[in-house]
Amino acid sequence: MIKFENVTKVYNKTIRAVNDISFNVKGGEIVGFIGPNGSGKTTTMKMLTGIIKADVGKITVNSFNIRKDPMKAKESIGYISDSPDMFLRLKGTEFLDLIGDIYHVPTKKRQERIEELSTRFELNEALSSPIMSYSHGMRQKIMVVAALMHNPPVWILDEPMIGLDPKSAYELKQMMREHANAGNAVFFSTHVLEVAEKLCDRVIIIKKGDILYDGTLENLENSSKSDSLEEIFLELTEK
Repeated sequence: MIKFENVTKVYNKTIRAVNDISFNVKGGEIVGFIGPNGSGKTTTMKMLTGIIKADVGKITVNSFNIRKDPMKAKESIGYISDSPDMFLRLKGTEFLDLIGDIYHVPTKKRQERIEELSTRFELNEALSSPIMSYSHGMRQKIMVVAALMHNPPVWILDEPMIGLDPKSAYELKQMMREHANAGNAVFFSTHVLEVAEKLCDRVIIIKKGDILYDGTLENLENSSKSDSLEEIFLELTEK
């Protein structure tokens, strides 16, 4: 459902943020995207969602080419960025209605999805207030609700657990697994290796724009003498 083919991104003609990377994320999978700061994770996410363009290579989402058919590709995506500080002057209900309009979610279906998701994240009472009055965690929650309102087949989450309280983080992880079990794809970046260890079917490790590993955690652990994912990660990324 996600396919990168020999993708490269260079900034200012000198900084190679992503270097000829290729990978797939299939339906039914949760794939963790792991790497140190400055490794190219966010650049990859932004190319995948069409926020920035790749200089070289091909990216497809749900069989749609992000460059040639961007609207169809983006309609297939639910994207949660690493910053929830957007549309702060809107009330929660106004923001969700705006997102519903953008994705052409029918009124009845929209109300059902907002009710379901806001209940799971305990946001119901806050929806009538401006987003600027929300805590960081509450802003993160409403961005999750907005991203998932049109029930997209491909979820792309950039550090989604940051700012979430334990209950909401648990709910989001449950939803990610439910979504993958329904045959959809989940691709998320994280610095929390314990989350990746417990949740992911596969991990992709990136450093300085190059993919160092793409496979299961079991195979990664079997190939190393270290006892923990954290030690293995440090071994790979500190070379």
